This record gives sequence, C-alpha cells and structure tokens, in this order.
Amino acid sequence: MLDRIDLHIEVPAVPYQELRGKDDGITSAEIRLRVESARALQQSRGFYNAHIPARQLRKLCALDDAGERTLEMAVRRMGLSARAHDRILKVARTIADLDLSERVSAKHLAEAVQYRSLDRNYWQ
Repeated sequence: MLDRIDLHIEVPAVPYQELRGKDDGITSAEIRLRVESARALQQSRGFYNAHIPARQLRKLCALDDAGERTLEMAVRRMGLSARAHDRILKVARTIADLDLSERVSAKHLAEAVQYRSLDRNYWQ
C-alpha cells in the first residue's frame, strides 16, 4: 500500500527558540511563484509530471552517468518496484523543474529517493 504514496516526509517539532526568533526565510509568496513557474513549464510539455506518459518518461527524465548510478543503487538497495522507479523519476523531474533545471541531475534524484526512503525506515 505504501508503494502508492510518492512522498514520505518526517516533520520534527520546531524548537521554541526558532518559533520565537526572527524569520528571514523564504516567504509563501516566493514559494508560490516557484511552484507556478514549475507548473507552467510542465503545462508547456502538455501534461503535469505526475501524468508523464511511460513512452516519454525516459526522454523527459534523461539521466547522466551519475544519475543512473544513483537510481540504480536506490532500486537495488531499497528493492523498489517498477512503479516506484517511475514515480521517483517523476518526482525528480518536478524537483528539477522547481530548480529551473532542464536536466534531472543526481542531486534531484537523491532528493526524490529520500522522499521514498521514510516508508522503508518506519513501516517494514
């Protein structure tokens, strides 16, 4: 069942001092602009990343050697299904879009894999 959930994120409690401290972080408006930009990019491809057709997945999520090694290691070590493999590629494509990157890099893949790893740590 957990194979159907694409993002697993642990959210620790925020320490009191951080709650009361000065906030110099990114604003919600700035994050909204990044998301809107990424969604516009996805729409220009003809579909959102969650709906990338299987026949176009390898093209839109083309990986360099480092990316291939990262994904292969994750699939082997975590025993991922074919569905999980494809979902990781789609999440990595979204992370790359938010990063305004044309290519999916090993960094984007590693982040996407990290979002899948929590189910392996806590639910097995």
